[in-house]
Amino acid sequence: MTGSTPPRKRRFPFGGADSGPSDGPYGARDDERGSSDTGASLEPAADRHDLPAPAHEGTAMRRAAVIRGKAGQLAREGARRGADHARAVVAYVADRVIDIAPRVPVRDLATLRRQFPGLGPERLADKLVTGAAAGTSTVGAGIGAAAMLPVPPAMPTELATEITGVAAIELKLIAELHEVYGVRPPGNLKARSTAYLSSWAGERGIDVMKPSTIDSALGGRMKRELRQRIMKRMVRNLPSLTPFMVGAVVGAAMNRRDTKLLAARVRNDLRKIQVPWDELTELPPLEKPADPLRLGEPPEEPGS
Repeated sequence: MTGSTPPRKRRFPFGGADSGPSDGPYGARDDERGSSDTGASLEPAADRHDLPAPAHEGTAMRRAAVIRGKAGQLAREGARRGADHARAVVAYVADRVIDIAPRVPVRDLATLRRQFPGLGPERLADKLVTGAAAGTSTVGAGIGAAAMLPVPPAMPTELATEITGVAAIELKLIAELHEVYGVRPPGNLKARSTAYLSSWAGERGIDVMKPSTIDSALGGRMKRELRQRIMKRMVRNLPSLTPFMVGAVVGAAMNRRDTKLLAARVRNDLRKIQVPWDELTELPPLEKPADPLRLGEPPEEPGS
């Protein structure tokens, strides 16, 4: 329509803006205005323990629990098998040491005095300890050197060989120390060998005046001490199996030290009951083993 006012310039018919309250003359309903609370949070409900965990989380937790249980079971089974294997090795070595004890060649006092003329008991005992320490050191070095071979023997075999070889040398040392100090145990070859074996297991000297210190039978107490001694030696000899010739050096040093410590303990006991040579009655020569052990070589396996 020509001459009419454009729509954008038309005015409202009301006389002015509403000057009443902003919420209207009668107020607005709460349900129209909405709640005045802060409202629900958009953060994840991490502390809501009353809500069920998602299905995938529960499955993962159950799987982790099963894996932990299996790992614990395998660890316990491995430890049990390892302990059983260690006990079997110790029992085998104990039987080998018992078998070789009567075969160890022992020099009596008369023979020792002929071989070391002019020496008194202490200096003669020093010579015996030095020779035995050198022998066990050689055994330790040999086993340590074998550990660096491209295909070394099995570890239990190495340990059994070393402990058996060291035991033979130390049994000979203990027997000859008893000769030097004039306290030879009574009995025949078998009885004396068992007494020396008891001395080696307990790391003590034998008092011939106290029968309680002489375990002439392979009883439970002696076998228990023997197994404990062998187990200690096995644990101490493990570093000798370190490759790259480190094991040879460590094995030699540890065997030398252990032999000297054993000799010191035995000599301290024997000095308390020592019989001077001028008071010592003439003793008969010692019996020779029917199949003497060749020291310095690994003992033969039974039946070989």
